[in-house]
Parts: sequence; structure tokens; C-alpha cells
Amino acid sequence: MSSQVSSIPRREPNARQTETAERLLAAGAEELREVGVEALTIRTVALRAGVSAATAYTYLSSKNHLFAELFLRHLTAEAAADTAYDATDATSRVQQVTRRMTTSLATEPALAAGATQALLGTDPDVERLRLRIGAEFVERFKVALGEKADPVVLETLTLAFSGALLQAGMGLMTYTEMGERLDAVVAVILKGNQ
Repeated sequence: MSSQVSSIPRREPNARQTETAERLLAAGAEELREVGVEALTIRTVALRAGVSAATAYTYLSSKNHLFAELFLRHLTAEAAADTAYDATDATSRVQQVTRRMTTSLATEPALAAGATQALLGTDPDVERLRLRIGAEFVERFKVALGEKADPVVLETLTLAFSGALLQAGMGLMTYTEMGERLDAVVAVILKGNQ
């Protein structure tokens, strides 16, 4: 199984399990794009993946679990770009990170909506993924800030990004607007901290 799949299945998988997990995630992503958050069910994902619903439920505890898995996969797939910066100052580097993430989310609105729903839930499988997703945000900001990243600044950036993500997920702004607005937020947070 690729390193992008975080907890499907819960112990070290064999080749068949890996292939099944990959098919389920690919089917889940396609189903989400086609029918959206509300209409998607684990049963319809299973059907699309060519497995039984019972098999699907051994890999995915809920559709929120699926959404969180897909969101983490989406984040890690585009993470490599966040190590190539056009700017030398920390503010511009962090702005590049937030812009890349928000631009990426704007291309997958159903995934972004599903992730917002999932990350607010109480599913134990989602809780593990929520921690990994948060760690992914922290790591991106830490790399952009450089070796001497102030932990308070790092936490403030993560809280600002998470809050903006929630607001966009609630429909209070688009993901494109989120990127634009975060430029100003990042500048305020890092003002005088370079």
C-alpha cells in the first residue's frame, strides 16, 4: 500500500488488501466527484469498486472516514510542491503554501466539503486522520518558516488556516477567496517576526 493511505486497513496489508483499499479510495473519489457529499454512500462506493458492501466496511468505517482518507491523500499528493519556493522571505513562502493548498481545494470542491464534514465528526478512525492532517499543516508551515520557526507563530498560522478552512467549508467564502484572505492574515502574523 502506498504511504498516502493512512489507516486502510488497520494492520499491515497484504497485496490483495492493498489493491482493494486502492480501488475503494479511487472509487470513493470518483463517486464523490459525481454525486457529491450527501448522495455518496459506502454501498455505492463498494459497487463502483467492484466489492461487496461488507468488504468495503472492513476498510472504511463510514463515509466520513472515506472523506478524511481522501483529504489526507490529496494533501500528501501535493506536498512535494511545498518545498519549492519562489521567495526568500518567510511571509512569501508561507503565503505560497496557503495559496497552493487553497488552489488545490478549489479544484476539488466536493472533497473539501466532505473533509469539512468529516473532520468535525467524532468517528475514531477520523480522529486518527484528523491528527495526521493537522500535522501535515504544521509541517508545511514549519518548512516554509525555516529552521528557527517560533512554535507560537507556527500554532497561530495553523489555527488561522484551520479556521479559514472551516469558514470556507461552511460556505462563508470560496477556497479561492480563502487563499486571497490568508495572504493578509499571514502578513499580519509574520509582521516583524522575520
